[in-house]
Amino acid sequence: MKKQKNDKLVFWLFLAPALISFLVVVIIPFIMGLYYSMTDWTAIAGVKPTWVGLENYKAMFSDVSFRYSFMRTFLFTLLSVISINVVALTFAFLVTREIRFRNLYRAGFFIPNLIGGLVLGYIWQFIFKSVVPSIGALLGIEAIENLLILADPNWTLFGLILAFTWQYAGYIMMIYVAALLNVPQELLEASEIDGANFWQKLVNITIPMIAQAFTITSFLTLVNSFKQFDIILALTNGGPTAMYQDQVVNSTELLALNIYNVAFKYNNMAEGQARAIIFFLVLSIISIGQVYYNKKKEVEM
Repeated sequence: MKKQKNDKLVFWLFLAPALISFLVVVIIPFIMGLYYSMTDWTAIAGVKPTWVGLENYKAMFSDVSFRYSFMRTFLFTLLSVISINVVALTFAFLVTREIRFRNLYRAGFFIPNLIGGLVLGYIWQFIFKSVVPSIGALLGIEAIENLLILADPNWTLFGLILAFTWQYAGYIMMIYVAALLNVPQELLEASEIDGANFWQKLVNITIPMIAQAFTITSFLTLVNSFKQFDIILALTNGGPTAMYQDQVVNSTELLALNIYNVAFKYNNMAEGQARAIIFFLVLSIISIGQVYYNKKKEVEM
């Protein structure tokens, strides 16, 4: 009995630093943020915030730019999740084959993930502004030569998705590689003997066996796509402008950048905090729903 008490004490002592850190860094700031989102907080020293209730939330939902950012964030997230997972799974199949230099390919595909978002944004800014038109001129294709990806609202979002996929696909690939290496080879060999082709093996054996990896990668890509900030800041800074509901909006100002601009650029801390609260709630609901759905699919598989 005494040993059990000592074990519990040791357990909580080891857990205490993590719990205290989580309380101080996450829980308390969230509660404070919830309070400040219902005030006219300005973050100016000595100025006491006044309670305004839900006024910041009403102003937020009546703001066209916020609704537009919400819509564009969902579109960016959907396309990014699909593109990153497709590219990462393709890379994973490639580097798990018996080919020469496969370890070199793994390193090469993973390296972009080590580049910071701001640096990566400036790299792709150079590619879109200088490299792409030069390739178009070299090939004699006028459409590519005159393609202004960062100046056309219809193309800029796809440019962001391309840059983000290039950065993040290598990281997700490593998760798929670990999952693919754990697929029993005897099952694949037995299916080949029975005459199964590549697609039959993929659909009936490989995908069900790596279902847990899909849960993890979908969660990671979903959350990181929703929170994307640094690449957008460096590559487009929210631009170019577009028209939405007869108002001028920034075509790539996704939610994270929109919250930052409202809070720091327009110095409206309280409304920025209110937007951050809604952002947190939406992301939490979507993430939990995605994990629940994928876990359910794992059981069915």
